[in-house]
Amino acid sequence: MPHTHAHKPRILVVDDDADMLRLLSLRLAASGYEITTAGSAEEALAQLELARPQLVLSDVRLPGRDGLALFDEVRTRHPALPVILLTAHGTIPDAVEATARGVFTYLTKPYDAQELLDKVQQALALSAPAPASPHASETWRSAIVSRSARMADLLAEAHMVARSDASVLLLGDSGSGKELLARAIHRASPRAARPFVAVNCGAIPEALLESELFGHVKGAFTDAVSHHKGLFQAADGGTLLLDEIGDMPLALQVKLLRVLQERAVRPVGAAQATAVDVRIISATHRDLEEAMAAGLFREDLFYRLNVVTLQLPTLAERREDIPLLANHFLHTLAAKYGKRLSGFSPEALKALAAAPWPGNVRQLYNVVEQACALSTTPLVPLTLVQRALRTPTVQVLSLAEARQRFERGYLVDLLKMTDGSVADAARLAQRNRTEFYRLLQKHGLTPGHFKGEGDAGPPVAEERQG
Repeated sequence: MPHTHAHKPRILVVDDDADMLRLLSLRLAASGYEITTAGSAEEALAQLELARPQLVLSDVRLPGRDGLALFDEVRTRHPALPVILLTAHGTIPDAVEATARGVFTYLTKPYDAQELLDKVQQALALSAPAPASPHASETWRSAIVSRSARMADLLAEAHMVARSDASVLLLGDSGSGKELLARAIHRASPRAARPFVAVNCGAIPEALLESELFGHVKGAFTDAVSHHKGLFQAADGGTLLLDEIGDMPLALQVKLLRVLQERAVRPVGAAQATAVDVRIISATHRDLEEAMAAGLFREDLFYRLNVVTLQLPTLAERREDIPLLANHFLHTLAAKYGKRLSGFSPEALKALAAAPWPGNVRQLYNVVEQACALSTTPLVPLTLVQRALRTPTVQVLSLAEARQRFERGYLVDLLKMTDGSVADAARLAQRNRTEFYRLLQKHGLTPGHFKGEGDAGPPVAEERQG
């Protein structure tokens, strides 16, 4: 079926044979696809980031790096992007091996035109929707503000994963947005109408965490004055986010593993287990493989949780999102504080874009909130951003301006020290009086103003600020 212009899937076609490249392009374009071409693997990898295709169609025989090596690189960068290989008879064994490694399919040359179109349609049906399409429904991820290509890839994978019931492990530094992504996956899943429940495994004392997760019955312990449903039961039919799973105590890891295996929870003090239907998303900023090696995290639990891994980039790795996020937060916070703020000054926005952001998106939000709370002008100035970032205010001067400012301050200090005596000040400066008077005149300084003023006199303050 031809595609409408608004929903044209993008295909990257790779072949070093110019005639074959033209033929493939014309045939696919006639079927309603948007085509980008490349004559080598290197050119294809460059186009990959620019064109954002939904499918790669490549010949196996390419100059330099071949189609199989191109597939390996595509799989590393974009695991959800399907690849179809075109192969001559001599490379069929290689293509078969590639299919076992994850290539969507291969077609032998000369290929059948209808079979090619059928395979392309099948591959596109299984691939993630184009995240950049302005016509695609984006409500599931509306809370995630981004124009970053890296985030687009991550969201495409997240959208694919959401359709399944597979456990997902979200990795990323603190403040990078793991809970936002977990909520987005839940909203894109068949469980969207059911509860989403989040628990921070590192924020609840070990003695209370078991009861919080699995619940307890009345009388199970001293303070158990009534029955209490745990978070697993609260999330029944929906999604449970186990945030900072790397901080969960070993003893509780064993009980969690049992729940995941049996799909049932037994509240503390209860004799019977209760069946639960919960999709698990876990998140951590820790290196779980390192924790396993140190005996701090169970290997069997790791593989239960880590069916699909999604790695969130740091804010520094998606700097193109900083102005977008900063303005988004500013407009949200301006409404909260009842302020009329229109944006950031160019210098302030430049400072935000260049900051290191160890605290990621959460830190950016806090910086914008502080600047918003203190701003008295429609445009947030650089000074407020610097203050919120806790960076010293640096005024960039030309060399001539810096030298003049230093020279004037130096002369003021000499006149203060010598109580306005030009003779004494000139001697300390190791300059003759005539030259010293010329310097004073250049900077508009009158020695008489410093007589009897001492170090704290008002005229001195005025002179230094002038």
